[in-house]
Amino acid sequence: MRKAQLAVIMTCFNRRSTTLSCLHALYQQTNYSDFDVYLTDDGSSDGTADAVNSEYPEVNILQGDGNLFWVGGMRLAFARAIQKDYDYYLWLNDDTILEVDAIERLFGVYQQLVEQNHKDSIVVGTTRDISTAKASYGGSVKSQKWYSNKYNFLGYTEVIQQCDTFFGNCVLIPRTVVEKVGNIDSAFIHSMGDIDYGLRSRKNGCSIWVAPGYIGSCSKNSIRNSWVDTKLSVLERLKKATHIKAFPIKPWTVFCRRHSGLFWFIYWILPYLRAVIGYKNLAVSPTFVESNE
Repeated sequence: MRKAQLAVIMTCFNRRSTTLSCLHALYQQTNYSDFDVYLTDDGSSDGTADAVNSEYPEVNILQGDGNLFWVGGMRLAFARAIQKDYDYYLWLNDDTILEVDAIERLFGVYQQLVEQNHKDSIVVGTTRDISTAKASYGGSVKSQKWYSNKYNFLGYTEVIQQCDTFFGNCVLIPRTVVEKVGNIDSAFIHSMGDIDYGLRSRKNGCSIWVAPGYIGSCSKNSIRNSWVDTKLSVLERLKKATHIKAFPIKPWTVFCRRHSGLFWFIYWILPYLRAVIGYKNLAVSPTFVESNE
């Protein structure tokens, strides 16, 4: 039997119904069914792995111990799929519900880019928040302000548009890019891995493009009870800022030294300063996806 062209890369933790809904939408794709799914279950205690195995026995389930988080889980699944040398890889958050033609549209954009001689191209899908109907995740572009190292969410676009990096909710990556960039960096735990992958791809001569329209839905994270919630005490905000799901010190140091230039330390301190001051408009580096676990 011929090997599938596409490997879908996912990770999950303790949200069984959400993960199953994502898989249901994935397997409802029209005009494209040539894919294998690699799903890391990071030690779920709610029976997610058993439920997935029962409803979708074709899914390749990899087990984690609860300490992989999003980046670790995605890296494990990605590594297993890379061993099989697929033509394409699709990163997919387990809380992203794809439109029925999402994969077909992503491939359509990729083919257009190839025809325009952009062979080493990543294609990013934009999602929409179910509650607000506004764009939630997708491509990002670096702030044009000289003092800022922030990557702003590009949002909805009606045309194919180039960007600098991406949030990893729905991202199509061809083999040619993987051969240049490799896997998600093990320096990261939960956040920053997707932003870093996009930036490393650009440094390796690849390009990143956002597909027009919405490819699916994914609710945007609330800032309530997060490190930017000014209702929390300074100590609580600072603690949350250094948490694994925000800006843990060691991974954040790696990110800033790698991508923030000679004066990286100035950008490094900004999120911690923002947590202390509680000033919402303080220029700060990327806001990362926290929706996966």
